[in-house]
Amino acid sequence: MPKKRFPLPNVYALLEPGPVLLLTTAHGSQANVMTMSWHSMLEFEPPLVGCVVSDRSHSHTLLLASKECVLNIPTEEIAEKVVGCGNTTGAKVDKFSKFGLSRSAAESVSAPLLDDCFASLECRIADTGMARKYSFFVLEVIHAWVDPNIGEPRTLHHRGYGSFMIAGETITLPSKMR
Repeated sequence: MPKKRFPLPNVYALLEPGPVLLLTTAHGSQANVMTMSWHSMLEFEPPLVGCVVSDRSHSHTLLLASKECVLNIPTEEIAEKVVGCGNTTGAKVDKFSKFGLSRSAAESVSAPLLDDCFASLECRIADTGMARKYSFFVLEVIHAWVDPNIGEPRTLHHRGYGSFMIAGETITLPSKMR
């Protein structure tokens, strides 16, 4: 079957690399949580993650001010809260209260860990070289936390315009990766 032309504004729905995240930030008395799906692993050791945090978001301001954040990985159980956070601005609403997200103190950063999430990655900004032009930040993961009771997390993967895929079956194939 021949392929047909695909709309360029929808390309991201074909390439979404990983699970939807809930980014938490804090600076001074302000804290926020935002939904994010535009991210990518950049390096194994130290673990570096590249991500886009729009300069139109409240989280962008807090991230630049604090130079740290937490990447929280939710599962399908809180999908509606994840979407709600993505459809609400933290500049006007306390999203933690509005969506009933419980949080705990992180070990090394001021942003909170989200208790409702499968995993949380404490991060510090490693590079802002593309932040001004593209809102792209390179984060270094300095601590990682996972819920040991969740063996196969059913994470959300954004497909665009309110459509999500849920992580499914895991297969294992031979690998020479160390």
